[in-house]
Amino acid sequence: MDINVYDFDNTIYDGDSTIDFYMYCLKRKKSICKYWFKQGWNMFLYIIKIKEKTEMKQAFFSFLNAYENIDELVQEFWNKNYSKIKKWYLKKDHSNDVIISASPEFLLKIPCEKLKVKALIASDVDKKSGKFNGKNCYGDEKVNRLNKLYENANVIEAYSDSLSDLPLFNIANVSYIVKGEEISKYEK
Repeated sequence: MDINVYDFDNTIYDGDSTIDFYMYCLKRKKSICKYWFKQGWNMFLYIIKIKEKTEMKQAFFSFLNAYENIDELVQEFWNKNYSKIKKWYLKKDHSNDVIISASPEFLLKIPCEKLKVKALIASDVDKKSGKFNGKNCYGDEKVNRLNKLYENANVIEAYSDSLSDLPLFNIANVSYIVKGEEISKYEK
């Protein structure tokens, strides 16, 4: 099976959807600032290599505890932010596209359904508690998850804004770096 793989944030979406969603939530409910100490402390522990990235991100997403209806909040967020999907991506056929992202699956489901992509692979985060059900979908984990879903897939093209996606680039026939609306071929 031939597929194309795309990172989401800063690749097909103009910005970081997780940060944009957090800022959207903060504007609606300022009381989530009570999580800042926990978030900041865990970020510090991650920077000094005491905590793993998944643990740090789990602490970040603890703010989800403050909301009753996350699905409604996510829908409202995408009603306002879907226009940040980059124009170059909107022009493509998405039937063989697999979006692979470190952002939470619950956050990316709506745009991926609207785009009619073949599949979404993202971090499995509990939308009520912010707890991760497995590893953060980042780096080598993206390839691991892709191989579980499509065991014998032939990755024709890979697109990302970051070299953290080298594991995806290494399995693709052709890879592209995306900066804004500019796309350039990545030479291995």
